[in-house]
Amino acid sequence: MFKKLKDRWGFKSNFQVVMVLLVFAITGSLAVKLAYPFLRLIGIRADNFGWFYYVLKVLIIFPIYQILLLIVGTTLGQFTFFWNFEKKMLLRLKLGKLVAFVEKKFMNK
Repeated sequence: MFKKLKDRWGFKSNFQVVMVLLVFAITGSLAVKLAYPFLRLIGIRADNFGWFYYVLKVLIIFPIYQILLLIVGTTLGQFTFFWNFEKKMLLRLKLGKLVAFVEKKFMNK
């Protein structure tokens, strides 16, 4: 059932695949839930901004999701997979200096 994902991600067990899928599910739901109170905290509401509120909400969800991915992934024992996932994402966004900073500061590389 998980053979393609196991091969793609280099996992040895179905359990790892289930854990990663669980992290993605929890993180996505949590990021959407946290975006609303965060926007209210900084004073951004739908009645003030109209349709632009939804654009801002999506833009806020993205960094929240990225941070939560590492937190939830670490909590469920999949830090290495999700750090590599984040590195790839950050490098695609041309944020290699951020990757280098985090690895130097927190990972002694």
